[in-house]
Amino acid sequence: MQTTTIVYICIAAIISALVAIFHYYYKTKKRTKKLVLFSFLRFLSVFALLLLIINPKFKQKSYYTEKPVLTIAVDNSSSVAELGYDTKVTSILAALKNSKELQDKFEIDTYTFSNELKENDSVNFTGSQTNISKALKDINKLYKDAIAPTILITDGNQTYGNDYQFLSSKIKQPIFPVVAGDTTTFVDLKIDQLNANKYAYLKNKFPVEVIATYTGNETVQTNLILTADGKRLASKALTFSPTDNSKVVNLNVSATKIGVQTLRATLTPLNLEKNTQNNSRYFAVEVIDQKVKIALVSDIIHPDLGALKKSLESNELRGVDILKPNEASSVLNDYQLVILYQPNRKFQEVYQNIKRLEKNTLTITGTQTDWNFLNDIQTSFRKDDLQETEEVQGQLNSNYTNFLIDAIDFSDYPPLENAFGEVEFNVAHEIILSQVISGVSTNSALLATYTDDNKRAAILAGENIWKWRANSFLAQENFIEFDTFLGKLVQYLASNKKRERLTVGYESFYYGNREIQLTAQYFNPSYEFDANANLTAIVKNKDTDETTTYPMLLNAGFYTVDLNNLPPASYNFTVRAEGKNISKSGSFKILEFDIEKQFLNADTQRLQAIAAKTNGKTFHINDNSQNIISELINDQRFKTIEKSNEKVVSLIDWKYLLAIIAVFLALEWFLRKYYGLI
Repeated sequence: MQTTTIVYICIAAIISALVAIFHYYYKTKKRTKKLVLFSFLRFLSVFALLLLIINPKFKQKSYYTEKPVLTIAVDNSSSVAELGYDTKVTSILAALKNSKELQDKFEIDTYTFSNELKENDSVNFTGSQTNISKALKDINKLYKDAIAPTILITDGNQTYGNDYQFLSSKIKQPIFPVVAGDTTTFVDLKIDQLNANKYAYLKNKFPVEVIATYTGNETVQTNLILTADGKRLASKALTFSPTDNSKVVNLNVSATKIGVQTLRATLTPLNLEKNTQNNSRYFAVEVIDQKVKIALVSDIIHPDLGALKKSLESNELRGVDILKPNEASSVLNDYQLVILYQPNRKFQEVYQNIKRLEKNTLTITGTQTDWNFLNDIQTSFRKDDLQETEEVQGQLNSNYTNFLIDAIDFSDYPPLENAFGEVEFNVAHEIILSQVISGVSTNSALLATYTDDNKRAAILAGENIWKWRANSFLAQENFIEFDTFLGKLVQYLASNKKRERLTVGYESFYYGNREIQLTAQYFNPSYEFDANANLTAIVKNKDTDETTTYPMLLNAGFYTVDLNNLPPASYNFTVRAEGKNISKSGSFKILEFDIEKQFLNADTQRLQAIAAKTNGKTFHINDNSQNIISELINDQRFKTIEKSNEKVVSLIDWKYLLAIIAVFLALEWFLRKYYGLI
């Protein structure tokens, strides 16, 4: 309690005493022994009222105990059931949850995981992917400041994500894996990995790389066979031994017809193999008869050139040639799109040929752009050459209508550098990215598209776009976000098709273990995005003729529908705007592949490694559950902790004080009435 408050209480006591004395002694000439009682009651009443006004504060300390938390994380992926351990996992989970000993010592939290961690104690073993590392990271975040050992019930087979055995430096809690799988080594042939280009060109050969492995103690022979529609395309005899147990096989296959071709690579099973599902792998290749050629014209050397070429050629359908202006002038007719990087007066002949050949263009400007030349050579846009530079960031226009753009947060991307000033357009244009300068959004275009005499064109007013691609890799650990964005821009510019009110995004084929989604955008007659449209997707299985209609839901500027429940097959689809005579059709194929069925044993080695590195202990599913319980009960690291909680309480919050004041006043009045003083 503060000194000031104590002084106020002392003053309140003095005032209360003076009030009592004044009322019962100063004003009364006849003093009796009863006045002592009356003045004392008056003193207490006044003093209590003054205490309420002063409202002193007191510290209140309480004590409580906190049990350690025991997290039980159960692998809910289908590989557990495929190995035949689903019943045992369910049994040991029930034994641990219902253990009175564990309940007395721990607060028990139960989670399941496959591709995501979920707070749940019900398992059905239907997960199509397993990400153990993400589950362990999420648990570590939830209990980073608590004593929380983890029982990890899993077969240890991870289908994607970072290798969980190397997470020990990031995980503070001990992990006790319970191995749900057979540790016995069986004879097994397996296609570990299959690599093939997504696209191939008609009448060309495309490479297929197959990585095959063998587990066993004897020398065996098998055949690797590549088939399509039941027809053998290629084959190769393979010999494996205990020491030579891995092969990398390269085959070349001819692309004979346009469209999506589904192929199957198969290792002929051995007589003693227990799991033959991992002997086969389906894959698909889309055969096309043309390739988009892009001319990247520049008179300077800049990191942007390499970044643009790498990004655009990440799609096999595109090829990029970096040319000097004098080289490009005579060969422009061989290209569908011309990228003009920081034009200057050496581009004079290039611009003349672009106009003559009616080529689509993407202009990228920067600090070395000759704006006086650019303003004279074309009339679509202009900018004053002020000989100053500035840094600009981009802000995505979610209402852009010419093609679908994924929602990317460009505020996290580093700024581009450009000549100071605003690009002024003399033709109709649409902004994809507006400029953000020093954190202030503007209406100026950083990236915009426009039409010039029926030719599609775009301008990016900034250099150092290589930093954007590098930032995409740092944030996502891949270049997909940036490459997809730039690829869609180039795909739009390289085409001369008319703008459509309904656009649909989809892949020609999907693997069965990946997300399957159709996206669409619908525009009104003014080509403004319509957020009130009623879109439906009608999907037909070409093998069974079964047709299903799905409503498409609005999500961040797109209409989307998830088709993850569709079985592997070939499908036709139609996206239709209800009440409008507008629709869009296409087809795709879902390839059969269940990665959870590729495993024969539990990955005991990795589970033992994560247990050792986190000071835990490994158990097997066949062990008595009491062994696990005893280990946790007897571990002295996991103790109940007594904690204290101190809080400051105001006197005014003590409701009984009002009752005491009322009692004092009532008692004083009653006694005075009783003795005839009132």
